[in-house]
Amino acid sequence: MKTIRTLLITALVLLTASCGTTNTVPITGRKTHLLVSDAEILSLSSQQYQEYMKSSTVSTNQSNTALVKRVGQRLATAVETYLMNNGYANELQNLQWEFNLVANNQVNAFCMPGGKIVVYEGMLPVTQDEASLAIVLGHEIAHTIAKHSAEQLSKQMRQQYAAQIGGTLVTQVAQAKGVSSNTAGLVDMLAQIGFNFANLKYSRDNETEADHLGLIFAAMAGYDPQVAIPFWQRMSQLGGNTKSELLSDHPSDEKRIAELQKRMPEALKYYTPATSAPATTTKTTKKK
Repeated sequence: MKTIRTLLITALVLLTASCGTTNTVPITGRKTHLLVSDAEILSLSSQQYQEYMKSSTVSTNQSNTALVKRVGQRLATAVETYLMNNGYANELQNLQWEFNLVANNQVNAFCMPGGKIVVYEGMLPVTQDEASLAIVLGHEIAHTIAKHSAEQLSKQMRQQYAAQIGGTLVTQVAQAKGVSSNTAGLVDMLAQIGFNFANLKYSRDNETEADHLGLIFAAMAGYDPQVAIPFWQRMSQLGGNTKSELLSDHPSDEKRIAELQKRMPEALKYYTPATSAPATTTKTTKKK
């Protein structure tokens, strides 16, 4: 029995090692082992994004829509410049930015791999100004740049592999080890685990890293990162059914704000105030 158990564990290790790549997160330098390629996850996220947009209602508020697109593109330009100048130029081929505001009163925003970012109208009364919106968008962009979706998918794949350890796994490993792409198996696995980029819950470590990177990305784009503190204080005051998805699976509000304050001196090193005054958010009328 011990021999069989050892063989199956070895098979799992061989499987995860044979089809993975190592990713280094910009700025933090954290290394992760990913079981899904950029091409695979971008294809899957693109399909889900198109389906999401077809089922959603795009905001008719032209002023707020323009605000989201303007702030988003300003952040994207700053981030791409950083990547280009710091050894991550090869990552630019995976980024095709798109920023959309949808008619939804939930306090939420999300970013799919490749730079497809969606902001809900309900987020704008909480951000209140352009700089705070930049904090939100910077946080979402950070999830993409750090490849947190691929990291979470890889985690679920490992769990799925572990759950499937049994009589046929060794054979599957032997077959998979010589295969350069696991796309077919990935699609089948996604069907089983129900992976959805739009509703993805990141780990606490991922959320903390996104806060850190997002703070710096906002500063790079010329937005005062110090607005992050009052913004997240406003977010922490949300209660009941209005609580934002951005607060899911994250450390306590106190720890989050304390961590942001800890990272603030680093972020301020990247901050050069923009020459033009930031625009304020147009108030969104909520449905009664």
